[in-house]
Amino acid sequence: MRIVKLPKERFSELFEALKSWGEVHAPVKVGRFYSFKRVESLGEFTLSYTRTMIPPKKYFVKPFEDILKVHVEKGYEPIVEESKRIVLLGVHACDINALRILDGVYMDEIPDHYYASRRSNSMIVGVSCEPDEYCFCKSVGADYAWTGFDLFLHDIGDSYLIRVGGSKGESIVAELTGVVEEPTSIDYVKLRDYELKRSRMFRRSLNASYLPEVVDSLYGSELWAKYSDKCLGCGSCNLVCPTCRCYDVTESLDLNMVEGVRSRRWDSCFLRSHALVAGGLNFRPTRLDRFKHRYNCKSSIDQRTGMLFCVGCGRCTVFCPAGIDHLEVLNSIWGLR
Repeated sequence: MRIVKLPKERFSELFEALKSWGEVHAPVKVGRFYSFKRVESLGEFTLSYTRTMIPPKKYFVKPFEDILKVHVEKGYEPIVEESKRIVLLGVHACDINALRILDGVYMDEIPDHYYASRRSNSMIVGVSCEPDEYCFCKSVGADYAWTGFDLFLHDIGDSYLIRVGGSKGESIVAELTGVVEEPTSIDYVKLRDYELKRSRMFRRSLNASYLPEVVDSLYGSELWAKYSDKCLGCGSCNLVCPTCRCYDVTESLDLNMVEGVRSRRWDSCFLRSHALVAGGLNFRPTRLDRFKHRYNCKSSIDQRTGMLFCVGCGRCTVFCPAGIDHLEVLNSIWGLR
């Protein structure tokens, strides 16, 4: 993999090159939290942030969207979306790994046209980060992105070392001839020292060994009820999770009773309606059932990447209105707390 060095005083030139490729969206502070939004200048965003509330997946699977036109006599017609290039600048490694998981869900076997089109028209620019008290991505192997990005910026103090992950990234680097440099041995020592420091900053850990088997085998544990009794069943954890991929599909007709649309929206396995099927049967009728299901899902392995469906970003804990700590639940099941 090619690596180049960009002095921080020349970062504006990288930013302008990214803008020439497409709309740049980066982390913007909104109130107490961060959100990926379109930016036009350097002063509008920061690369030193903890996490966004809603993960970058919102650009590829929209929270709500119309996907088909419906005509009672003519049938269904796909809604054609205008192609638009988007650069996501400042994506953390955990979110990049989450997108790799979603790629397998939405693009393997029968690709989802909308997702695949948006992914092909996107550029992912990752950035190194420092963990806070909620991060445990190191425990699940999601603290480093080997693939899934076009450029990845490693902060080494006065410069960035940039890993180039594909042809899109190469095209940007080609525009920066005379701006980027070849790294020196001292630069790699700085990178090593930073990564060692970062590794020691993790305050929380999870024993992820055999986690799918442990969670599944302890399905009858009384500990589940201890935490599910606190759960509000609101689905907030699903909305902020970067790997949750369930959606609901509905159809509606206009008042003329001839034309309408088929729509999809993010769904939550914590909602009672999620497991409700024809005839009124609900195969996860209680909140306890749904609580266990979510932890079984997040503790399972994505066969395509070999990673857990939980990337350790900490969002579900940070934004849970009931104060349920995802890591505490799993460590309790392990008998560690």
